[in-house]
Amino acid sequence: MIVAIASQKGGTGKTTTSISLAAGLARRGKKTLLIDVDSQANSSKVLLTDYSKIPVQQTVHTTILERQTLPIHHTTLPNLDMAPAHILLSNTDIALTTALDHREARLKDALDEVKNQYDFVFIDCPPALSWLTINAFTAADKVLVVVAPGYFELDSLVQISKSISEVREYFNAGLEVLGFLFTMSEPTINTQTSIQILRQTYRGQVINTIIPRNTDIKDAHMNKQDIFAFNPKSKAALAYDKLIAELFHL
Repeated sequence: MIVAIASQKGGTGKTTTSISLAAGLARRGKKTLLIDVDSQANSSKVLLTDYSKIPVQQTVHTTILERQTLPIHHTTLPNLDMAPAHILLSNTDIALTTALDHREARLKDALDEVKNQYDFVFIDCPPALSWLTINAFTAADKVLVVVAPGYFELDSLVQISKSISEVREYFNAGLEVLGFLFTMSEPTINTQTSIQILRQTYRGQVINTIIPRNTDIKDAHMNKQDIFAFNPKSKAALAYDKLIAELFHL
């Protein structure tokens, strides 16, 4: 299964969700690949201890911009591999504007060569609806949309839902929405109102598991660890465990 993890806004817990799902499944013995197509490269920096030494030719930049094979690196976690991002991915939209090939399928073409080696593939998308996101949606079987509390966060779902529909129409007819994941939950009126609006708007598509705001996640990332390695008894780790059980029946 190939899952694109997307959010139109930054700061929603998208990268944390990408890392946690990939690491959680790897810890269950599932061969897992995480592809980072966010030019901020945050998931790459957490999971690859030598990230700063990786040249641009060994990142997804060479796949998207130069149509080369997917550069796969082993992480320190058994069963988890990674295709890292690079800051120069920020030039993708300019570079692909004049491309004459199937520019939406560059990631898919490279992933098709290796996907059978993995039980799960996750794609950490950029927090914008760009050619990188379109490449991720074209390559994916399903999209997991990450939503944080707030008016602007909920408002952005209209555009991301439209983009999923357009990719389904033009590039990937089999693309499905895995669900809307509510993250960074707190015991506040804003959170409760946001959840209520989300469930009313996207009936049947909102995932039951809710991810709480938890300082352990930031501490884990500072230590270049996933949440299960840092504190497996934390609220966030327990919530992501529950999410894996709900989504993948494991």
